[in-house]
Amino acid sequence: MSAPAPRARFTDRTALVTGGGSGLGRAIALAFAAEGANVVVAGRTEAPLKETAELIEGAGGKALVVTADVSRSADLAALVAAAVDRFGSLDVAVNNAGILRAGQPVAELPEEDWRTMLDINVTGVLLALQAEVKQMRTQPGGGTVVNIGSNLGAHTSVAGTAAYGATKAAVSALSRAAAAEHIRDGVRINTVSPGSSDTTMSLRPGETEADRAARMKEATPLGRVSTTAEVAAAVLYLASDESGSVVGADLVIDGGAAA
Repeated sequence: MSAPAPRARFTDRTALVTGGGSGLGRAIALAFAAEGANVVVAGRTEAPLKETAELIEGAGGKALVVTADVSRSADLAALVAAAVDRFGSLDVAVNNAGILRAGQPVAELPEEDWRTMLDINVTGVLLALQAEVKQMRTQPGGGTVVNIGSNLGAHTSVAGTAAYGATKAAVSALSRAAAAEHIRDGVRINTVSPGSSDTTMSLRPGETEADRAARMKEATPLGRVSTTAEVAAAVLYLASDESGSVVGADLVIDGGAAA
C-alpha cells in the first residue's frame, strides 16, 4: 500500500499568523506552509519572525515577515495591507498573539499586568478581527479566522491566573459574537482553546520539561501536555473547507483538563 499523499488544503491561499515567532504561533505557521499556504508571520520582535520565515522558505514555502503590535489598530491595518499587497488576498487569519502574567491572586494583581493582558489578549484580538474582516468581506471567497483562546477562563480556572483567564474568556465571547455577526459577510470565525502545550509558556518558574511531564501525569486525564502539532492540526481544521459549517465554535484542546 502506498503512503497517503501530502495534504494541501491551503494551496495558493494566504494565511496570517500573529505571534508567529515562537511556540504555538510558529507551529501553526509551519503547518499552514506545509499545506501550501503563503504565510504571513507577525509579531513585535523581528528576529524570531525571521527564523520562522527561514524555516518555511527552507522547506520550499513562501513567507512574509511583518512587525506589528496587535494593540495598535494602525499596525494591524498595515499588516493586512502588506499581506494583500504581497500575496493578493487574506484567506485565513490566526489571532495567536498573547501574553501570560500569572502567580498573583486577584487582590494582589498588579494593575499594569491587568492592563497589559487586556491590551494584547483582548483589544489585540478585537482590532485584528476588525482589520481582517474588513478585508475578507471584500473578497469573493470571504475568509476564515481562528482566534486562540485558552482552557483557562471560559472552561476551567487555576489559582494565580484569574486575569489571564478573564482575557481568554473574553476572547471566547468576542469570537462567538463576531462569528454570528459576520458569517453572512462570508467570514467564518471560530476559536481554539489550548490547555498546557509543549511550549515555554506552560512551564512554571524554575520548572524543567521533565518536571512538567511529571506534574502533567497527575494534572490531566490524558497525562501529558498537548503537542504543538496537535493544536496546529485543530487550527488548520477550523480554517479549512472541511469545517465549512462550523461557526462560532470553541474547540478545547487540553487533554481533558476541563472535562
